[in-house]
Amino acid sequence: MKGRVLIVEDDVGFSRIVQLALKPEGYAVEVTSDAESAMSRLSKEAFDIVVTDLKLPHASGVDLLEWITSNLSPAPAVFIMTAFATVGTAIEAMKKGAADYLTKPFSNDELIIAIRKALHLRNLEDENRALKEALASSARFENIIGNSLPMQGLFDIMRKAASRDINVLIRGESGTGKELVARAIHFTSSRRDEPFVPVDSAAIPGSLLESELFGYVKGAFTGAIRDNKGKIRSADGGTLFLDEIGDMQPELQAKLLRMLQERVVTPLGSQEAEQVDVRVIAATHVDLETAVHEGRFREDLFFRLNVLTIRIPPLRDRKDDIPVLVRHFVTKHKSAGASERFSDEAVKWLIEHDWPGNVRELENAIEHALAMADGKDIRVEHLPDWVKLQTRAAPSAPFALPEGGVDLETLEQDLIRQALDRTGGNQSRAAQLLGISRPTLIYRMEKYGIRKS
Repeated sequence: MKGRVLIVEDDVGFSRIVQLALKPEGYAVEVTSDAESAMSRLSKEAFDIVVTDLKLPHASGVDLLEWITSNLSPAPAVFIMTAFATVGTAIEAMKKGAADYLTKPFSNDELIIAIRKALHLRNLEDENRALKEALASSARFENIIGNSLPMQGLFDIMRKAASRDINVLIRGESGTGKELVARAIHFTSSRRDEPFVPVDSAAIPGSLLESELFGYVKGAFTGAIRDNKGKIRSADGGTLFLDEIGDMQPELQAKLLRMLQERVVTPLGSQEAEQVDVRVIAATHVDLETAVHEGRFREDLFFRLNVLTIRIPPLRDRKDDIPVLVRHFVTKHKSAGASERFSDEAVKWLIEHDWPGNVRELENAIEHALAMADGKDIRVEHLPDWVKLQTRAAPSAPFALPEGGVDLETLEQDLIRQALDRTGGNQSRAAQLLGISRPTLIYRMEKYGIRKS
């Protein structure tokens, strides 16, 4: 069955002609003679197409159109049949939502082609709607895995960010899922039906990033063979996600600041500024306060972006989540019908690992283990070497605990300073002395405000 068509026509002979023309094409065709009975049928049954005469008893085809657009969702495509003298009225009906109008008398082919086009467009809209719903579903809060206290705090501030139409700065190490958090905020916000446009500032060379963001007009530079609207205008009405904003060059920071202040975009090669309505969510693993202090990042831009800060905890600070993350990634990556599971000993090794690459590194480790296990339960020997070596190398008890106890944070700061002093500020060698990875050392230094010198 190609689709259901409702014909609304008080001329019995004419409606019969239309019905006979459509049935051989495979359409299920129903007929009614006035707007009131059509409304009754449409309230109870779903139709893809409504073909209605403009002039009907008691209420017009336009009245029926307005009722359909106000009461049915998704609404069927409506075609208005009209005599030549009332074409102007039919055109007005199209402005109110009619798919098209057909001037009587029309040929069977004209009617069939019009309906085919309408059904094709409807199918495309249904597919687009389904894709949007699937994308929104995959980006909801519940798809961010974690039950630990740090994650509960993260979810709480994400809900606050989603409820307010303000700029957000997401901070966290590489691999913590900053884009996943940004998507969840967007698809839970009032802008959820508008575009989410991500831009990786670190992946695009500075010379190209400006044209990528702001767009350009044809002839603006060599190779600009057509107009390009750019990422900012593509995100109009929705959310622009600027990943690794800390790597953006200073001259481009100034243009971004103007966009945030004035809500206008001037494409390269153009003198005309265009108004935009964009929410900006930025993300960085860089310490922006230090970058501001060192002159690498504009302070005024930092304040514009940092209306609300979200800090994503590194995986090593929420190790309670590792078992549930393991189960999630095994389900995601295992072969169809397979029943692989991690042994308790293998999970224990994963928990003891420091995870400098965070959740992304954990997922890679799970994929590696699944490949090495080849359908069997995963044991320690199936884990990647980088997990096994780092876990074995971790020092177990560097000294005995004094009777009076210690201040653990003070001790940690002292050990970091000693390691940096001993290595002349070399972070890689200092990390080796402490039995941790360099990213972990940098994180601890940022946490305590310790500088290399």
